[in-house]
Amino acid sequence: MPTPISPVSVIPSVEPVPVVSVGPIVLPAPGRAVALQVRVSAPVTGRDLPIVLLSHGHGSSNNLSSLNGYGPLANYWAARGFVVIQPTHLSSATLRGVVDPNGPEGALFWRSRAEDMTRLLDALDAIEEAVPGLRGRVDRARVAVAGHSLGGMTAGMLLGQRVTDADGQVVELRDPRIVAGVIIAGPGNPTYLTGAARDRYPVLRTLDFSAMTAPALVVVGDRDVNPMFSDQAAYRAGAYTLSPGPKHLLTVFGGEHILGGISGYDAAETTDESPARVEAVAELTWAYLRTALNPADPTWPAACVALRDALSPLASVDAK
Repeated sequence: MPTPISPVSVIPSVEPVPVVSVGPIVLPAPGRAVALQVRVSAPVTGRDLPIVLLSHGHGSSNNLSSLNGYGPLANYWAARGFVVIQPTHLSSATLRGVVDPNGPEGALFWRSRAEDMTRLLDALDAIEEAVPGLRGRVDRARVAVAGHSLGGMTAGMLLGQRVTDADGQVVELRDPRIVAGVIIAGPGNPTYLTGAARDRYPVLRTLDFSAMTAPALVVVGDRDVNPMFSDQAAYRAGAYTLSPGPKHLLTVFGGEHILGGISGYDAAETTDESPARVEAVAELTWAYLRTALNPADPTWPAACVALRDALSPLASVDAK
């Protein structure tokens, strides 16, 4: 594999602007075990700002799996024109001892995670009021969802992915207000689910991508193999291979599950630490979101061309 070069040299981008980040914003959530805590990051300038709902993973760290994680993505996107909204889901390690992980959803809280995002969209008035200078600057018609690992499943469900509950009920939680999404290293093709997670998290055996018709970028690392889930790197690409178009698949070369460290700055559990890889994932997902939320914007096609023509590519892109 060629040595990666700085993604800045091959991927079109824009100059960043200062960001304001406010959290926790505490939103009432009737029927939820605890109130919904949120962080919002937004550029200090600009109007008609699109929204990205960012869903954290299910890692063991106390704060990366919460509103305080994923700074390398949230800050990059916000500095370049997006309002990034990050909830703390009930699966977060920060809520251990507060929330019972043995309920009907199990430790994944897969249903409430998607419901959290719908709550956020319902609460946009309160969110805008809570962030100084944000009121009236948000374009609510341009909303995307993004998520990493278990957050990728959350994003997929909001885009039309279905699961079967323990009682045999097929569950679909698609939110039509969400225009497009980015699924990063999410649970994938159930055929390849062969590890301990198959029994520990039975809902993962039921993932159905056949009705996930919303546009999405699926991001995978070509070395993301965890025997707890599968011994096949192709497992993580299920949201692309098993769903209808329009979809793009971004395969990150040398990428393991945290893709260089996207879950937090200097995250100790990153097994493939690489600032260049993190920057590439941030830039490429940003480019996709720009075009997905504004089809007239040429940023994503230009990024794909630049990546294809690079002497030392960091990733490859497939489309359908």
